[in-house]
Amino acid sequence: MSVDLKRAGAFLAGHGRVLDRRRFELLVGQGNPEAVLAAVDGYRNADGGYGWGLEPDLRAGESQPAGALHAFEVFAEVGPVTTPRAKELCDWLDEVTLEDGGLPFALPTQDPTGCAPFWAQADPTVSTLQSTAFAAGMAHRVAKHDPAVAKHPWLAKATGYCLEAIAAMEKQPHAIELSFAVKFLDAAGDKELLTRLGRFVPADGLVPVAGGSEGETLRGLDFAPVVSEDVIEAELDRLESRQQEDGGWTVDFASFSPAAALEWRGYATVMAVSTLTRAGRV
Repeated sequence: MSVDLKRAGAFLAGHGRVLDRRRFELLVGQGNPEAVLAAVDGYRNADGGYGWGLEPDLRAGESQPAGALHAFEVFAEVGPVTTPRAKELCDWLDEVTLEDGGLPFALPTQDPTGCAPFWAQADPTVSTLQSTAFAAGMAHRVAKHDPAVAKHPWLAKATGYCLEAIAAMEKQPHAIELSFAVKFLDAAGDKELLTRLGRFVPADGLVPVAGGSEGETLRGLDFAPVVSEDVIEAELDRLESRQQEDGGWTVDFASFSPAAALEWRGYATVMAVSTLTRAGRV
């Protein structure tokens, strides 16, 4: 098996967002961080947060915790280059964080067109581990090269909320929440809690997504810090083999607009190439 980067690039040229095309260029050594940062800036609001479909199934313009996750992904990828936008995003997150230190799953939108119901109908008054962990976990990765993020009071508050919520877990969490909690602990460096959380991940790394599409399942790479090397290698083999004839990768979950269906494939293609590159497969 081998990854065809030329076909992947062609797929993105025909189907991908400018942001994902720029991220791919950076991955394969043909781009630069400034171009990637300029692309993600198009999703930024004046309040310092990110919306406008940066999370493909949340197309409303308002800044959202999910937009923060994807913005932090970009800030992590361009490291060691830093941007003042990262601190400004932390400032916005600090403003919308609830009293207990957590983030709501999503904030209200004026127009829910193209938004998944679970985003549009979320309760903005209740903190959730999933949203707090996905933002804080990626922020910890940015913090490794950006001191302004590392010392930001929002990250300390969000980290405390996540650690307390994870420590209190007594029953199997939802697959997506579990995945983000694992990634958060790995980024935050809490090995003790990470080991404890690993009891919810089966040996084969397969965790079905309750309420998702038929067959939708998170896999070993979604829980890489707590599964065996054999599982990781098998999942890397599988990921490598999943490149389609058109050059892109697919997702196994439902999209909630025609635009999101295309954008998720572009996003998945960049993430697949990134994962395989870090693993030495590309």
